[in-house]
Amino acid sequence: MGKKRSDIYSVEIHGTQDPEKTDKEDEEEKYKDLKGNKKKSKKTEDLKKELDLDDHKLSKEELEEKYTTSISKGLTSARAAEILARDGPNALTPPKSTPEIIKFLKQMVGGFSILLWVGALLCWIAFGIQVAQGVASAFDNLYLGVVLALVVILTGIFAYYQEAKSTNIMASFSKMIPQQALVIRDGEKREVSAEQLVVGDMVEIKGGDRIPADIRLIFAQGCKVDNSSLTGESEPQSRSCDFTHENPLETKNIAFYSTTCLEGTATGMVINTGDHTIIGRIASLASGVGNEKTPIAIEIEHFVHIVAGVAVSIGVLFFIIAVSMKYKVLDSIIFLIGIIVANVPEGLLATVTVSLSLTAKRMAKKNCLVKNLEAVETLGSTSIICSDKTGTLTQNRMTVAHLWFDDQIYSADTSEEQTTQSFDQSSQSWAALSKVVTLCNRAEFKPGQENVPIMKRVVVGDASETALLKFAEVILGDVMDIRKRNRKLAEIPFNSTNKFQLSIHETEDPNDKRFLMVMKGAPERILERCSTIMINGEEQPLDRERAEAFQTAYMELGGLGERVLGFCHLYLPEDEFPDTYPFDTDSMNFPTSNLCFVGLLSMIDPPRSTVPDAVSKCRSAGIKVIMVTGDHPITAKAIAKSVGIISANSETVEDIAKRLNVPVEQVNKEDARAAVINGMELKDMTTEQLDEILINHSEIVFARTSPQQKLIIVEGCQRQDAVVAVTGDGVNDSPALKKADIGIAMGIAGSDAAKNAADMILLDDNFASIVTGVEEGRLIFDNLKKTIAYTLTKNIAELCPFLIYIIASVPLPIGTITILFIDLGTDIIPSVALAYEKAESDIMNRRPRHKKKDRLVNEQLAVYSYLQIGIIQSIGAFLAYFTVYAEQGWLPNTLLGLRVNWEDDYYNDIEDSYGQEWTRYQRTYLQWTGYTAFFVSITIQQVADLIIRKTRRNSIFQQGLLRNKVIWVGIFSQIAIALVLCYGLGSVTALNFTPLRVQYWFVAMPYAILIWVYDEIRKLFIRQYPGSWWDKNMYY
Repeated sequence: MGKKRSDIYSVEIHGTQDPEKTDKEDEEEKYKDLKGNKKKSKKTEDLKKELDLDDHKLSKEELEEKYTTSISKGLTSARAAEILARDGPNALTPPKSTPEIIKFLKQMVGGFSILLWVGALLCWIAFGIQVAQGVASAFDNLYLGVVLALVVILTGIFAYYQEAKSTNIMASFSKMIPQQALVIRDGEKREVSAEQLVVGDMVEIKGGDRIPADIRLIFAQGCKVDNSSLTGESEPQSRSCDFTHENPLETKNIAFYSTTCLEGTATGMVINTGDHTIIGRIASLASGVGNEKTPIAIEIEHFVHIVAGVAVSIGVLFFIIAVSMKYKVLDSIIFLIGIIVANVPEGLLATVTVSLSLTAKRMAKKNCLVKNLEAVETLGSTSIICSDKTGTLTQNRMTVAHLWFDDQIYSADTSEEQTTQSFDQSSQSWAALSKVVTLCNRAEFKPGQENVPIMKRVVVGDASETALLKFAEVILGDVMDIRKRNRKLAEIPFNSTNKFQLSIHETEDPNDKRFLMVMKGAPERILERCSTIMINGEEQPLDRERAEAFQTAYMELGGLGERVLGFCHLYLPEDEFPDTYPFDTDSMNFPTSNLCFVGLLSMIDPPRSTVPDAVSKCRSAGIKVIMVTGDHPITAKAIAKSVGIISANSETVEDIAKRLNVPVEQVNKEDARAAVINGMELKDMTTEQLDEILINHSEIVFARTSPQQKLIIVEGCQRQDAVVAVTGDGVNDSPALKKADIGIAMGIAGSDAAKNAADMILLDDNFASIVTGVEEGRLIFDNLKKTIAYTLTKNIAELCPFLIYIIASVPLPIGTITILFIDLGTDIIPSVALAYEKAESDIMNRRPRHKKKDRLVNEQLAVYSYLQIGIIQSIGAFLAYFTVYAEQGWLPNTLLGLRVNWEDDYYNDIEDSYGQEWTRYQRTYLQWTGYTAFFVSITIQQVADLIIRKTRRNSIFQQGLLRNKVIWVGIFSQIAIALVLCYGLGSVTALNFTPLRVQYWFVAMPYAILIWVYDEIRKLFIRQYPGSWWDKNMYY
């Protein structure tokens, strides 16, 4: 039943049945599809629709009837057990995880490895054929196959280990599950485990509890919840039993599963449990979204197809030539296999894996943890970043941004450190304002943090009060001490009906025996209670003009998306309020009107200081940054403007309407570069309308969005063929993180659910780290291109010997084992060294690469590597081969057509060009010397090939020869391995090498220099004539 359960549930959530049906029929309708006949895709589509819930509109009596329960007595135990059996426990179905063995096998057979496995198989087939024929060199193929298999297995183990290290799978949502719940059953209160809760249960919650299910509140007192994991709103949300909003996510009488109750108490009825809850739906939405293939995986697959295509077509072509030249069919099959294997770049698999791991390591140093190696490159090809606002673009803490007193607005410092504040602190009004700020505040620092910087201290209290406390501490010094000196006598905490908070204090002034009453709250509510206003330390009557000045300031600060609070005070007259006066907060036996207005403070969650720079870097790199937030449109727009997501001179349709003084409908939408779109508007849009917005506006902010809408926005961007990165931290972001081409979760503020769904985790929660990631991702793509170009070049030099051997019937110029030593010996370290190459100068000024057009291996790269540099290399290597033979008495014309006699084991007196006779053993030794010379020539030319591959457009001298030290390690390793094979292991017969005369090392030198000069000319023309035929065809 486990599997089916989630499918049945999706039927239950949507009240799409006829309203006329009776409840009984409804019950049957809801649960009739017990076979789970919902298609998976249908289920995900369903979940994407907005929540359909009407419990917040029902009266208490209707609720009792709907859930057959009693508000006073709760369910009976028997009924609760029935419902539990029907719905299953109140817990989330854990996401399916891939078994480790499957992950390991995927590494063994994915993309590139298949090519090598095929190669190994072909070698073993060739070995079988040759053993049957009794060919002496048959075992070469056996060894070759074993080596290929080993390469795949070792690389697979390495890649698996790398990923296992970074993917620490967290039991995502389990931490969010509250353990115990206080419920009323059979008319009495009892503690039950939260998993046992069922629909219709009456539950009691108090401050500090996690909400155990989705609950419709019946009674609430001063109850506030933290919905940030669900909606992204950092402010505590008040809860009451009143139906306040059509949208169940916005109404005040529903509390959601796994959010936290911060203060107050409440009683409510459970209306959804487990996977039906809002969080449960988001979780199933995340698991219902499939993982997309990464762009680099697609590229490598594309490359494998190209290489395999080239290998097989050349192989088949020469198989046909060989058969038509009267070779035996079995021999021709051996040629075919030899050609295919010579074409497989054995070392490339290891190189790609190592390059990705290197970059992942480098990024971890820069605070980006990559869970999936291939995600590194995805970030480089990103063309749209959908970023969450809270905590990613902003610091995720309220901070005082502006003050208004003495009829003018002052700006406060909102940077991360906040060591000093620069506004004018000499005024008496500021002294009065600072006193209200300090005293009318319930937040306190946790004890024992004297040595911690103020901004980093932990505070007990809500976000706004914390901001005010830290602000006061920075300016005034020890706030706790000031509070001790002005003892608090009475206090009324903030509540949502009065919208103010008030306290009464003794003052520290020994000559003034009056009590001071201080008050803060919503500015308009505070102003209503005031009759005077303080200007330059003097109380002045609050006339119409002053009230208008207040209104202007309030609108201005509110328009900046800031949360504004008003402050006022009153010294209570000593004769009416002697020091023994009994203050009573319930009957309010003290004045709360005719107060003196002191000033306004406005707070905002300020942008991180590194973000504006990061956003402008994204701009120049051709990446569009879209803000998607659950927050208010005004705040969202203000933050977007301050970080440059909406640039200074861009206007939205509303801005244009305001400027021209016309209604919004009359404005031409095309004129507006920027757009701020509300979740409610988005709800009614068709896909075409959304696409139009995404295409026409370069600067977009989505505000008040729900989790489902985030997913819809990401899909909209992907329809434009964009590679989309999404950042997020809340549970509400996890479906979008999973759907995006690359999901980026926050390491500090992120919920486990988000980290689970993401491909990458920002350890410092900083948007600027993403830009670093983009640069690294582009660099790895460039460097992989260079590596592949380097590796493919010598394939032609390894292939030509076989072709000449078949067509011209000369002794074999290079053996299979020797080729392996190039691919897995001399070439491995240099190709890894290219992964360390620094970026070329224009890397962050290019457009993002187009998924379909800019391929890793394109026609230009293949043509340049195979047909230009590859051919030069082959000529150089053949020159060395013919030189060795000629010096021993075999001139090139004698070698033609010699193959059959040369390989005949019983022919011991073949004559060379000068009439000397050669035995079979002498001929074999000479053949091995030929192999060695060919091998050395390729190695020498590959050094030049390595140096030219450092850049694709800039001259080597612009890039600098010494910036990448690892390249030099690569070059020395190539030469060292060649020396060891020649002179150290030259006597080992199985390896087919011989100690070579020194002069043969220099035969290919001129060709190495030619390669380098040829490439410098190519790059020069590309730089001189951008956009020309040369640029289009020679730039790979």
